[in-house]
Amino acid sequence: MKLIHNILELGDRRRELRQNATPKENLLWEELRNKKLGFRFKRQYSIGGYILDFYCAKGKLIVELDGKIHNTREAKEYDAVRDKFFKELGYKILRIPNIEVDNDTEKVLDKIRSHLV
Repeated sequence: MKLIHNILELGDRRRELRQNATPKENLLWEELRNKKLGFRFKRQYSIGGYILDFYCAKGKLIVELDGKIHNTREAKEYDAVRDKFFKELGYKILRIPNIEVDNDTEKVLDKIRSHLV
């Protein structure tokens, strides 16, 4: 079986993304880390050739924070292909606009919790 989780070749890029996380990613990470929701999350985890913002293996959940760049036609098409790949592997994908993390972090956490059940 071919390894698709945390492919070695993406290790440097994952590390770089963790070190240069956006303020919204850092804010959400503080709420997800150390099993604060009862599930273990990893950040900047990769599956296939894609690097995820947040990943919960037990819940088979991928959480992606989407900034304004995700509103372009090209980005929407790319995200659709990416999401289809993950869905075919049995993962749930939760896309959260960055603005929601700023405006109501608790509501975002409730959304995430509802996908972990």
